[in-house]
Amino acid sequence: MSFDRQGTRHLGELLESDGKILLTELMEEVGERLQLVAASPRLQMVEKLMAGSSGLEFVLREGLETIEDKFDYCLIDTPPSLGGITYSALIAADAVFIPMQPEYFGYNGLTTLLQACVRVRKHYNQKLKVGGIFFTKYSPTYRSSMHHQYVDLINQDEQLAPLVMDVSIRQNTKLGEAQAMHEAILAYAPDSNGALDYISLTDEILARL
Repeated sequence: MSFDRQGTRHLGELLESDGKILLTELMEEVGERLQLVAASPRLQMVEKLMAGSSGLEFVLREGLETIEDKFDYCLIDTPPSLGGITYSALIAADAVFIPMQPEYFGYNGLTTLLQACVRVRKHYNQKLKVGGIFFTKYSPTYRSSMHHQYVDLINQDEQLAPLVMDVSIRQNTKLGEAQAMHEAILAYAPDSNGALDYISLTDEILARL
């Protein structure tokens, strides 16, 4: 999922139609062997609809099952909140990789998401696993003692420590600029720290799958 553009079809159409619209109808080719289904501000309205409609949380999984033989990987970028869209993604996914800023709200959000993964795995999706946790806007060389304290807190936890990934995403202004320009970081600034970090993160994710 990504930003919405004028006239672009989006994921909300799949959910609003209760699966009657196919994912293939919503796809846009954005690169070689790369298809995108866009997000949209309308997803906020769709999420409210999902709260009162039993079964809509399974529509995304059912939609993906119809195209699983056509793609090697599907990456679902969810909102930061634990609403219906995020739960739909967890029900559909094989693995979840969690970005976390090492600070108070990031740590609380991590705990809440991990609890949600346990519930989803128990009741809806037994194959779901937590593939890893990676830190964002962070580097071991940064001077912020608060950030290091939260990283240490996670690394000292017997259950969380094995999930911590080797790659962290450093602060990089090129990432924000690429978003503003609606461009992929690899196209906008391929030699930037942001691009190099995400290439390394991709390699580590693939190794963990």
